[in-house]
Amino acid sequence: MTIFSERILDWFDSHGRKDLPWQQDSDPYRIWVSEIMLQQTQVQTVIPYFEKFIRRFPTVTALANAHLDEVLQHWSGLGYYARARNLHRAAKCVRDDHGGQFPASIDELVALPGIGRSTAGAVLSLAMDQRHPILDGNVKRVLARHEEIAGWPGTTAVAGKLWELAERHTPTERCADYTQAIMDLGATVCTRSRPGCDRCPVSEDCLAHTSGTVADYPGRKPKKEKPLRQTTMLIANDDERVFLARRPEAGIWGGLWSLPELDDRSVDEWCREELGGVAAGTECWQTLRHSFSHYDLDIQPILVRIDSRLSKVSDGSDTTWYRLGDAPPGGIAAPVQSLIDELKKRNDVTHH
Repeated sequence: MTIFSERILDWFDSHGRKDLPWQQDSDPYRIWVSEIMLQQTQVQTVIPYFEKFIRRFPTVTALANAHLDEVLQHWSGLGYYARARNLHRAAKCVRDDHGGQFPASIDELVALPGIGRSTAGAVLSLAMDQRHPILDGNVKRVLARHEEIAGWPGTTAVAGKLWELAERHTPTERCADYTQAIMDLGATVCTRSRPGCDRCPVSEDCLAHTSGTVADYPGRKPKKEKPLRQTTMLIANDDERVFLARRPEAGIWGGLWSLPELDDRSVDEWCREELGGVAAGTECWQTLRHSFSHYDLDIQPILVRIDSRLSKVSDGSDTTWYRLGDAPPGGIAAPVQSLIDELKKRNDVTHH
């Protein structure tokens, strides 16, 4: 064990997080679900989603046997929906290829959809106390600052240096505690902004702290101008219902239910081709901007009042007339949900 890892473990014994819902037992399934949810998402946001998800899908087999629509519905609001689709696919692999038992080797885990080296290492370390280095965002930050590793960790060269450090410092005993400890240190002390260097157990030989350059590490991703894309979404409404279409598996919001996009057609053409009739009236709403990691999307919503006699036309496996008071048919992306909520509000005002 290195002096670095000794100090982090001592700190963890007094200050580490030990009461998170996925820490209450060492079930690899629960730990895996938490690790996937925690990618790109803060702990406090994850906790209620995790608890609800585990109540509905308590085992990997329960998740594998569920319909993707229901899985996405329980993920709605967490974003980065490819995580949920991969989770579902991986659960099916565990059920079908591993007899419902979570694999105990890193190679078998990494072979599952959506599980990389760091996530696999974290699951095996936390659930089975196996020795595997990990390198999530928190760990990258701690190591990059402590050793002044310059450059963006997204490059192969910088990631390689950080993996070497992670490997060197991961002890052969108390592996689960150390893995949790270094993640906790990054999440609660060595934070991105306003780090608590005065509370850090490894600050005395932290090169960035000593040289006053903590804010420079880890190196930022080179900035690119985000492109702006535009689309028009139709809110086809017959008073109590709104028309939804399932998005294709590939691409943004894959497999989620969404308001249909207009493409290059006019509203009248869309109504004729999709519903076999014409709109009773239209109204343009204010443009809604939604930001993804790689681009911004401006959504122009158009409310289309539909004669309810047309409503029977398009109920199918990939289209539905969603009754506004009912539970949603599956996962719905956040901006689409906000437009549906606005429609409910306006309909309530109209009816009163």
